[in-house]
Amino acid sequence: MSTTYATSLPRRPKSHGKEPSFTVLEFEPSDPEPSESETSDSETSDRNASSPSPLDALPPHDSRFPTLDLSATHLVTSPYPFAENQTHLKPLPLSSRLFSFALASLAPIRLDYATAPYLSSFDWPLVFAHLRHLCALSAFSWPRTEFYVVVFRSRLLVTADRERLGDLDRHSHGEACESGGLLKYWFGECDEQRKNLATCLWRSREDAALGGKGPWHAKARGAARVMYESITFETHRFVVEEGAEKWWLEDVDRR
Repeated sequence: MSTTYATSLPRRPKSHGKEPSFTVLEFEPSDPEPSESETSDSETSDRNASSPSPLDALPPHDSRFPTLDLSATHLVTSPYPFAENQTHLKPLPLSSRLFSFALASLAPIRLDYATAPYLSSFDWPLVFAHLRHLCALSAFSWPRTEFYVVVFRSRLLVTADRERLGDLDRHSHGEACESGGLLKYWFGECDEQRKNLATCLWRSREDAALGGKGPWHAKARGAARVMYESITFETHRFVVEEGAEKWWLEDVDRR
C-alpha cells in the first residue's frame, strides 16, 4: 500500500474513484528504557543530560506547518484526493520533493486573485519558510533551482456545464500526475464575474509539455470554446535562489 500524506484541501470534489489512505509522521521521542542497575536520581539526571537523544539534532517543529512524512511515495497536491491524482514523489530529486511538500502551505491572501499579480496573490513567504524548515529536517542545503509555472486566467460562459468541466479537469490532472513532475495544482473559485485563477507548478518545462499530451487534455482543449468566454495562459520560470531566501518569476511565454 502506498504511503501518502493528505494536504489541506480547498474544497472536496465529488468522489469518482478509490479514496486513498493517509499516513502522517509525528516526531515524538520515546521514553528511555529502564536501567538494569539501580541508580540514584542525580546519577540518572546527569547521565541523561550528557547523552542527548538523536532527536535533539532536529529543529523544533513549527506549528505553522503540517507534520509530514518525508518518506512518503505519493502526495495529495491538488483539490483531488484520489489515488490517480496524487503526485509520484519517488522519481523526483530531493529538491523537487521538498518543494512539493512545502507547497502544501500554498494559499491565497487576497480575494481578487483571479486578476491580481501572481506572486502577490499567495503567501509565498510562508511557503518558503516551510521549505527552509523541511530542508533543515532533511539536512539538505538548498541550491539555486528553477521550476516551471503555468498560470490559467479564465472567465466562464454563463452556459458552461460546470460538472462536465470538473470531470475534464480531474481526468486531465490525473494524466499530468501519471506523466510525472507535477508538484502542485491549485484552482480557486469563480468570482462574481465568473473569473478564476488556476496554476500548476512543475519540475520542468519538459514535464509540463509531456503532461499535457494525453487524451483528456485534448478533450479539455476541445471543450474550451463552449466553456469559456476567455482564457489566457502564462508560463514562467520560477527561480528559487540558494538557501530558499529569495525567489522570482521569469516570463517564458504569454499568449
